[in-house]
Parts: sequence; C-alpha cells; structure tokens
Amino acid sequence: MLKRISKQLSANDIGLTGGHQAGILVPKEPAVLGFFPSLDSKTKNPRIKLIVRELDDNTRWEFNFIYYNNKFFDGTRNEFRLTCMTKYLRAVDAKVDDELVFQMDENGSIYVHCNRNNILGPGMNDDGVLVLGGGWKVINS
Repeated sequence: MLKRISKQLSANDIGLTGGHQAGILVPKEPAVLGFFPSLDSKTKNPRIKLIVRELDDNTRWEFNFIYYNNKFFDGTRNEFRLTCMTKYLRAVDAKVDDELVFQMDENGSIYVHCNRNNILGPGMNDDGVLVLGGGWKVINS
C-alpha cells in the first residue's frame, strides 16, 4: 500500500517572509509523523537524512528530518522540521499554495511531487483576499 502525505506551501515555507526558520514545520500529528522515520527523543536534536526522488523524473534530493527537542536539554524548541529543501523548492519554482505531495512505496522509497495550486495568484482567494496557512494532510490511497 502506498503511503502519501501532502503540505500546502505557505509564504514562510518558500522563504518569502524573510524569516530565518529552519525548514518546514511538521506537525506532531501521529498520522503525519508516522510517515517519517522515528527519531530517538533521548538524543538532543536527532536527525536523519532522507533520500527523496522526484516523482516526475527521478531526480535525487537529500532532505533532513529533524526533531528539534532542545526544550528537554535546557533549550526552548520542541518541534519536527524538514530541512535542506531550498534547492528543491527553487528547482521546481514552488509558489505559495502549491502542494508538496510525498509518497512512500512498498520498499520504503520516498518520492515528492509539486502540484500547482496557485491559479489565482499567491495566497489569494476568489475575492482577492490574502489567505494565510498551509497545512499537512494524510492522503488515503
């Protein structure tokens, strides 16, 4: 069975807000976190390199999946993130409201595809109002 999740991209995710975030935030929702390899929470800021291939042309990318857990080591952060994605996002010319779809095949190989969803322009609804957000969802197949 194919496992799939997706993330609607926000302006912050693609670097348009000028923020200095480290990658795309991954929610602690079990269905989304369960897509990624588990990380040892007893280690400070554990990470794993994910080899990800583009679904369209099989281009190889290396992303990092990190649990920033320094809150438990005299710090402040307690969050999961996907990092090292900037080159990929630029290569596919990702825009606000585009949807990144991650899928894992039966062998555990991970693929990514960028679906274009910004027909009305970056972050705009039918009335021309800026819409903030960008959530993850699990895609049942």
